[in-house]
Amino acid sequence: MAQTVWSQLMLVVSDVPASSTFYCELLGFDSGHGGDEYEQLTHDGEIIMQLHHDRPDDDHTALLSDDGARGNGVIAWFEVADFDAAVQRARALGARIEGEPQINPNAKQSELWLRDPDGYLVVIAGPSEYRPRS
Repeated sequence: MAQTVWSQLMLVVSDVPASSTFYCELLGFDSGHGGDEYEQLTHDGEIIMQLHHDRPDDDHTALLSDDGARGNGVIAWFEVADFDAAVQRARALGARIEGEPQINPNAKQSELWLRDPDGYLVVIAGPSEYRPRS
């Protein structure tokens, strides 16, 4: 059956260009929109995630809770083919790393847990045997 649903994670961030640079350098994404208020990050021509500034605007309802808390209970999880290189990129970016890379015995894949510039928890995971890629 053909795929009929696609994920496009959107994060509310304080500095769209800085977050765009972080994710582009960490994961090899491309800027698909650019700008100070909104960004579409793409990979191989497909939108993977969106970034939106944290200031109120006329286009949306509130994007943050009244207390401004971000990401409580949200983990941005990315499976990558080049896990070891992604770990090196995270270190080169100076990302706040939550622990050394390790293998998750349940998912059977390598994982690195880190924080993005806004404090969102991000997981970079290596290929999983549960989801073989061709």
